[in-house]
Amino acid sequence: MPQPYDLIVIGTGPGGYVCAIRAAQLGMKVAVIEKRATHGGTCLNVGCIPSKAMLHASELYDEAANGFAVMGIEVAPKLDLAKMLAYKDQGVKGNVDGVAFLLKKNKIDAFHGTATVLGAGKVGVTLANGDKQRLDTKTIVIATGSDVARLPGIGIDEVSIVSSTGALTLQRVPKRLLVIGAGVIGLELGSVWRRLGSEALVVEFLDRILPGMDAEVGKAAQRILMKQGMSFKLSSKVTGVARNGASQKVTIEPAAGGAATAVEVDVVLVAIGRTPYTEGLGLEAAGVQLDNKKRVVVDARFQTSVPGIYAIGDVIAGPMLAHKAEDEGMAVAEILGGQAGHVNYDVIPNVVYTSPEIASVGKTEEELKAANIAYNVGKFPFTANGRAKVNKTTEGFVKILADAATDRILGVHIIGAAASEMIAEAAVIMEFGGSAEDLARTCHAHPTLTEAVKEAALAVDKRPIHM
Repeated sequence: MPQPYDLIVIGTGPGGYVCAIRAAQLGMKVAVIEKRATHGGTCLNVGCIPSKAMLHASELYDEAANGFAVMGIEVAPKLDLAKMLAYKDQGVKGNVDGVAFLLKKNKIDAFHGTATVLGAGKVGVTLANGDKQRLDTKTIVIATGSDVARLPGIGIDEVSIVSSTGALTLQRVPKRLLVIGAGVIGLELGSVWRRLGSEALVVEFLDRILPGMDAEVGKAAQRILMKQGMSFKLSSKVTGVARNGASQKVTIEPAAGGAATAVEVDVVLVAIGRTPYTEGLGLEAAGVQLDNKKRVVVDARFQTSVPGIYAIGDVIAGPMLAHKAEDEGMAVAEILGGQAGHVNYDVIPNVVYTSPEIASVGKTEEELKAANIAYNVGKFPFTANGRAKVNKTTEGFVKILADAATDRILGVHIIGAAASEMIAEAAVIMEFGGSAEDLARTCHAHPTLTEAVKEAALAVDKRPIHM
């Protein structure tokens, strides 16, 4: 009989594979169980990575069609969608193969199949060929991620009514696309197909887009996306989708009730969020407590109600973000290795990869007001940034929120080109408890977009130079 493992991780998404690798680095004997044929979870296979490939490619296509001429570059781009999808698939393969290599390099045993938690220290595996095995281990980490949230009565066939997965494999550009949900996924994938030629209508139940992000940033994002050609129907709900020949008849009603309207579209994208993937794992039978949203309940050290069983990532409370899961995976492995694993939930960046990008870290103005925290605001627009001017990327601004008494940075919000990269600077200074003055006194290279971050920090004390 093989020796029992020190750790079995169920799921090899960003949280799971990072947890496994860190545990192996700390000398543990580790195994992973993955239901897919490839590692990387939703993120690498049908989420973060393929969507960013399509966002990048479609943005370049749109820029070539509509932005090159002003720079003296005359081109007439032609879309080869099959080749663009192949480019996306190639990027996915490179990433999932990379994870497989890392697992092998770190001497981690990988099982492809479905897992059942049989209790503390016991995991059943049904392999892809149907064979069953029981694995013994000191510790189990549940890192099974999340699944797409579904609307009752609206079946997803991944052809004409699609989730984010199907939206990444459409074989033709839909003439008319309706997106249900104005969150991150809906806006990103709606942007992809709008750039490639779709008429994109976004229907959102709430009265604003990007709920949870700073309201001022959300309003600016909506104005920019509308200018690009995206349409919005806010405070509205989709109550039905019916096939009408080759198209879909979508019924929309006001969220507060009222007369229904109908629109004809070619494809409907359901992007109302994600739900934790906890079904079929045997968690309740094993005594693992779930909350009313089917998330695994854990303590401050990520341990569940059953000693020796831990959980991380999308299956527990908190933002459903790959990098949050990675940090939790690292923390659990280090806790199990006798170290002080920790995640600072106040400094987890959030990014929307539209064009321009939107990024934030820390508190929004709305959250600070609700908590009665006095704060100062520093804002700086990219219209006043030299690099943005010459690059023709002047949409957006940087906004810094600092404690009125201590000047400690409480939140940073950026809408603009390369916001996803610039937010890291804010996260680092916030991790070390830095102030707006610290950021304002830090020399930034010129000419760069990050100078707008410095200027926003200066603006907290009402002394920006270039505005």
